[in-house]
Amino acid sequence: MRQSIHLVRTADGVHLAWTRTGTGPSLVKAANWMTHLRDDVDSPVWRHWLRFFSTHFDLLRFDERGCGLSDREVDDVAETHWLSDLETVVEAAKPRAPLVLLGISQGGAAAIRYAIRHPERVSHLILYGSYARGWARRSERDAEHYRAVVEMVRLGWGSDNPVFRQAFTARFLPGGTHEQLDWYNDLCRKTCSPEMAVKLLSVRAFTDISELLPQVRVPTLVLHAREDEVVPFDEGRRLAAGIPGAEFVELESRNHVLLGHEAAWAVFQRAVLDFAGIAPGGRPAAGEEALSRREREVLHLLCRGLGNADIGRRLLISEKTVRNHLSNLYRKLGVANRGQAMVRGSSAGGAP
Repeated sequence: MRQSIHLVRTADGVHLAWTRTGTGPSLVKAANWMTHLRDDVDSPVWRHWLRFFSTHFDLLRFDERGCGLSDREVDDVAETHWLSDLETVVEAAKPRAPLVLLGISQGGAAAIRYAIRHPERVSHLILYGSYARGWARRSERDAEHYRAVVEMVRLGWGSDNPVFRQAFTARFLPGGTHEQLDWYNDLCRKTCSPEMAVKLLSVRAFTDISELLPQVRVPTLVLHAREDEVVPFDEGRRLAAGIPGAEFVELESRNHVLLGHEAAWAVFQRAVLDFAGIAPGGRPAAGEEALSRREREVLHLLCRGLGNADIGRRLLISEKTVRNHLSNLYRKLGVANRGQAMVRGSSAGGAP
């Protein structure tokens, strides 16, 4: 996967590194803990994520301030910059709107804020392993646990002895292989300093966007691993319950970062493609070549049993526009009604 790295300067003078790969509808990934634009491409932890999204989307991603190829020596990494940094990268890269917005882990908070501020630019919001409340805003047990984690990071992150980092990273990949855990341990040292790691963990602690969730007005898919040891499963359920009309997909996994060999990864991929209205492979399914991308999205939702009103809400278009798209796809498919279109769509791969 070939990529070119670009830099953009924020209003407060921080340089953020970003890159774009793939073709298809625009998908913007908000920054999340721990990434490195150069090394992630070949990593045994992130490469299957990047290949999947780059196969089906025009993928835009960036390293957060203090990490990876972005400026590493940064005084201010406050939560107030999460949204503005995302806006700065989007403005620099100029992806085609409307875009699919992806928030992983703490990246979900920035993605949610962006979707609320710019609903006209977002067609779909996808949240994986995300949360509204940081660890200090949950139970006292969670807070006590994370205070111990922060102290462990402070003492052992930069040490040549990997024991401290191993205890930290094992929570992210409890089902990982030795190769995957070793790579993630190395990433800890490559992506940020011990001091920055403590800063970033501490900032995440006090996040709480619970009151913003009812303001989300774009179609939203929430996915969460049932036995996630980093972000509790109940936090994913809280997100889905708080966002109007959000879909929730439970994944059978212990890993905070889904690994390519596990069944949950296949479930994740299909759920994302179904939600975004994209046929597997990123191309029109057989029999749908004459349809526009929007008409294919309408057909896929039709095959899932959605009515015109639900399709309109999912795609942020009026019922009249849905009816117009249906008329056009009936004509192109050579069918006379809804039922015949569903049969054609199902046989062409339009149904899940």
